[in-house]
Amino acid sequence: MEGLLDHTLRDVLTRVGGVDRCVSEFIRITDQLLPKRVFTRVVPELLNGSRTPAGVPVRPQLLGSEPVCLAENAARLAELRPEGIDLNFGCPAKTVNLHRGGAVLLDEPELIHRIVAAVRRAVPEAIPVSAKIRLGVQDASRAIECAQAIDLAGANQLVVHARTKVQGYRPPVYWERVAEIRAAVKVSVVANGDIWSVEDALRCQEVTGCKDLMIGRGMVRDPGLGLAIQARLLGDAQGAHAVNAEPRVTWLELLPLIAEFWRQVSLRVEPRHRPGRLKQWLGSLRTRYPEAETAFDQFRQVHDCSRIDAWLAGATAHRTLKAIGVETEVAESVN
Repeated sequence: MEGLLDHTLRDVLTRVGGVDRCVSEFIRITDQLLPKRVFTRVVPELLNGSRTPAGVPVRPQLLGSEPVCLAENAARLAELRPEGIDLNFGCPAKTVNLHRGGAVLLDEPELIHRIVAAVRRAVPEAIPVSAKIRLGVQDASRAIECAQAIDLAGANQLVVHARTKVQGYRPPVYWERVAEIRAAVKVSVVANGDIWSVEDALRCQEVTGCKDLMIGRGMVRDPGLGLAIQARLLGDAQGAHAVNAEPRVTWLELLPLIAEFWRQVSLRVEPRHRPGRLKQWLGSLRTRYPEAETAFDQFRQVHDCSRIDAWLAGATAHRTLKAIGVETEVAESVN
């Protein structure tokens, strides 16, 4: 999720729990061998055993169209001992596609095969190689062909977003197509697309037949979603399912994580861009938390970092007092 789910948000979301592995935002590979510092800048978890501070493995993702150059960069990346290497054939962004990257390659399954095979040969066998695709460019007529090309190239895992490039992120999502792909390949398939709730996750598993799910925007909107899904699955396995049994992350529980997100953003982002990063996340959170809606509206025209500092200090102090049973009033305005 380029421009949103970077290492700062990965850190914060994996602290909540319910995440088995992360995939980084893509690293664009064109016509040169990148220095290691480029990989560690995008994926600083590589300096921590390829794990977030919470201990969740992170798999760097490469995007490009030149098999030899991708293989050479994958080999260099492998020297940093990543948890795995992922290849992006799913990005629908016009700018990326115009430069022959992402989902536009789904019209060229032979090229996809060469890319995956070259990367697989270039890195040690112990390092998994995975790929993410969509159903196609205009339609899903070559979806199975692309999946089989990746399978035969030796990939260890395939993630399928159940829409075409043209469909973007617009509903509906076509999970039944993922089931068709899964039936046509031997490689492990992970389903992706429009998983916003526990019920969505269970239905996706049922329709696709996939045990494993990849969740992007749903986790950004609801950081406790992965935890809730795992709890439901565990409860069902133990015969102890209860509709309201899934743990939900409350706003008060989320506040320290928002404060930590802001702290990390403040360390590495220019002051004029910091409020935009916070507002971007609050804009997603407001679909799940009314309090985020209020905060987003308050900060909409705010560009002064000190006012955000003050709001977060007050909100977290209120949380602490409430936790020990002291009722307080929190200012509703940042003015």
